[in-house]
Amino acid sequence: MKTKEVYRCTECGARSGRWQGQCPGCGEWNTLAAVTERSAKKSGSAPAPALRASKPQPLSECSTENFDARPTGLEGLDPVLGGGLVPGAAILLGGEPGVGKSTLLLQLAGTRANDGDEVVYGSGEESLPQLKNRAERISRLSPTLKAVATSNADELLDALEGPNPPDLIIADSVQTLASPRAEGLPGSVSQVRAVSTELIERAKAKGTALILVGHVTKDGQIAGPKLLEHMVDTVLYLEGDRRTRSRILRVLKNRFGPSDELVVMDMHETGLTPVGDPSTHFLGKRDTSLPGTALALAVDGHRPFALEVQALSTESHLSNPRRTALGLDGNRLHLLLAVMQKRLNLNLGQYDIYAKLAGGLVTRDPGLDLAVAAAILSTFYDQPLPEGAIFWGEVDLNGQIRSAPGHDTRKAQAKRLGFSPAVHSAKCRTLGDLQRFLFGRRG
Repeated sequence: MKTKEVYRCTECGARSGRWQGQCPGCGEWNTLAAVTERSAKKSGSAPAPALRASKPQPLSECSTENFDARPTGLEGLDPVLGGGLVPGAAILLGGEPGVGKSTLLLQLAGTRANDGDEVVYGSGEESLPQLKNRAERISRLSPTLKAVATSNADELLDALEGPNPPDLIIADSVQTLASPRAEGLPGSVSQVRAVSTELIERAKAKGTALILVGHVTKDGQIAGPKLLEHMVDTVLYLEGDRRTRSRILRVLKNRFGPSDELVVMDMHETGLTPVGDPSTHFLGKRDTSLPGTALALAVDGHRPFALEVQALSTESHLSNPRRTALGLDGNRLHLLLAVMQKRLNLNLGQYDIYAKLAGGLVTRDPGLDLAVAAAILSTFYDQPLPEGAIFWGEVDLNGQIRSAPGHDTRKAQAKRLGFSPAVHSAKCRTLGDLQRFLFGRRG
C-alpha cells in the first residue's frame, strides 16, 4: 500500500492536494487539515487502460462529423488557431510569468461559457475566489463557467467522465498538476509527461478541446520534456515586456493552420484586446532630426510592421568593445559589424555599439539588416537619415544587399503608409552604395 498526505476541510469535507489558507469548496479560512490516505501503488508496469480505440479501420471511412472548428468569440484569436477550437484538439500555451496567460484563457473560458459551451477551468495556482475576482474584473464571470482549484490531475480527468463531457477544459498549469500513477513532485519530467499524456488521451477520446498552460525556463523555453510540444496539436507563445502594454501571441506549431501567424494585443484592466492595425503600433513618436535612428519595415508571420531601429556608437575604453542588442539577434549584430568594418573600412573596433528595437518588439527578421546598418552609419557619422526613409534588406558576408523575404509585401506596405524613399536591394546593391546614398563618399 502507498500512503499519501492530502488536506481535507473540517467544515465541508472538500479535498485538496496541497494546503491553502482558504477552503476551495466552502470558502472558510484555516479549515484544511492534513490527513493520510492509503492507495494501491500504481507503477509503469500497470498502465492506465487505453482511452482510444486502437483497432485499425479504413481512413476513408472515418467520420469527420462534429470536427469543425468552433469560433472562440475573441477577436483575432481564431486565425492563429486555424479557425477556432477544434473538438479534441490539444493546445499548449507558454509565456513568461505575469505576461497574461491566465487572463487570456479566462477571457476565452468566459466567452465560450456565455455562448453556451460547457467549460471547465482547472487552476493549480489560484484559489476559486481569486479566479472569481479576476473574472469579474475582466467582465467574463459567466454563471455557467465551472472551475476547480486543484493540483490533482485525477480531478480534471473526472470532469471529462460522463455522457456529456465539457466542450473545453483548461489546465493552468501542467507543471502544478500531479498524477498518482507517476513518481516525483509536480513539475518534474515524469509528472509533466504523465499528466499531459492522460489529459490529452482522455480529451481526444471525448472530443473535448484541451488547453495546457506551460511554464517557461529562464531561457524562455517551455519547461518540461520536449515530448510535451510533440504531443499537442498547437503550441502558442505569449510574449511581451510586463512593463509595457503590448503583447504578441505567436504560433510555433499548428496542425490545423499556419504555424507562422501572430496577433498583437494590448493589455488593459479588462483583459487583452487585439490591435486593429498593428503596422505602426510599435512606432510611437519619433524625432527624425536625431542621428542613430532608422525606420525599418519588418515582416513577422504574415504581417508587415514599421519599426524604429536605434543605434549608438561611443568611443570605447575597454580592451573588448561592447556589443549589445535588444530585440535583435545579437549574433547577427556581430556579423553585420564585422562586414561593415571590412567592406566600408570603418574603425568600428574602437567603439562600443548598441542597437535596439523601439516599442518592445522582439524579432529575428533578416530583412532588418539594412536598417540596422543605416542606423549604425547614422550614429557613427552623427548625421540623421533622410526624413521618411524606410529600409529593408538582408546583408551577406560580402557586403552585398539581398532581397528580403516578402519584398513585395513590404514595398506595398511602405507605399500605403506613405514612407519615401524606400531603400532596399533594388536601390542599393552593396553597403558601399548605401553609404554613398546616405552620406556621400566616406571611409
